[in-house]
Amino acid sequence: MPILDSHTIEFFSRSPEQTRRIGMRIGAEVKAGDVICLQGDLGAGKTTFTQGLAQGWGSQDSVSSPTFIIVNMYRRANGGKLFHLDAYRLDSVAEAEELDLDAMLAEGALVVEWPERIGDLIPRERMWINLDHIEDEHRQMLFKANGRRYDELLEVIRQTMFGGS
Repeated sequence: MPILDSHTIEFFSRSPEQTRRIGMRIGAEVKAGDVICLQGDLGAGKTTFTQGLAQGWGSQDSVSSPTFIIVNMYRRANGGKLFHLDAYRLDSVAEAEELDLDAMLAEGALVVEWPERIGDLIPRERMWINLDHIEDEHRQMLFKANGRRYDELLEVIRQTMFGGS
């Protein structure tokens, strides 16, 4: 059963295109102040998911991994912003504090790869998505909502991917 409890859904993606599509569905609902955390090993599909999310959100910019830049900012026609943070190369929580996540969230939505590396700086209310490499192009995706807003995003996934609860 893909719905593990009222705050958690498990989904198996069979291709990068399918991973992008689920990102697109969530991206269409993302708004300023939203936090989407993507946890998973290298090659698990975090950037692929973010490409779909940004496309669904309406990004005018192409999406690439911000591993060396740390934060990419994407724009859309109506002036919205989507911040894409890769915490993999951050050496400490103190270094992450210098990025001022609160300012990013005041201006737009935030997608964080490797969120476990910055600990309590991540707001308690968020969508946490764990991506696991199963084989070749198959990925297991576990969506965990923390907070009412993220329960609403989880419901979007239920409705679009599974036809309801």
